[in-house]
Amino acid sequence: MHPLRRAVEPMIRPLMHLYWRFSRPATLGARAMVIDGDGRVFLIKHSYVDGWHLPGGGVETGETLLTALARELAEEGNISMTAPPVLHGMFFNGRVSRRDHVALYIVRDFRQDGQPVPNREIVAHGFFARDALPADTGRATRARIAEVFDGAPVGELW
Repeated sequence: MHPLRRAVEPMIRPLMHLYWRFSRPATLGARAMVIDGDGRVFLIKHSYVDGWHLPGGGVETGETLLTALARELAEEGNISMTAPPVLHGMFFNGRVSRRDHVALYIVRDFRQDGQPVPNREIVAHGFFARDALPADTGRATRARIAEVFDGAPVGELW
């Protein structure tokens, strides 16, 4: 992560959540665990937060969870779902805000029309085997992978 972004992001995040507190009573995110035919999981690396994460983002006003999920997958991974995803769970993301929840969907049927091009938001991406995840894969991402592949109990917290 660029040192300037690392320094500025902690100051901007609280301001954005203050704005969201007044503009939205709660925030909701949609994320996907995209699993390819070899059992690998698609992960992304943001420019503004450390580590590798599952793709996804915020649900905009007037947008459904599935519409937001489709938009985020297209933007972050050049991925289009070819069948309805399966809802894995709803999680409270208290690390971001006391009002934030994340819906996680499992996506096994998809197409990726070419590799995504890194941009200002997504600096890296890739499909990874469960036993070859990047060392800095986020805690919540690792927990969700363990739930889906290893039968770990599904938690409530992101």
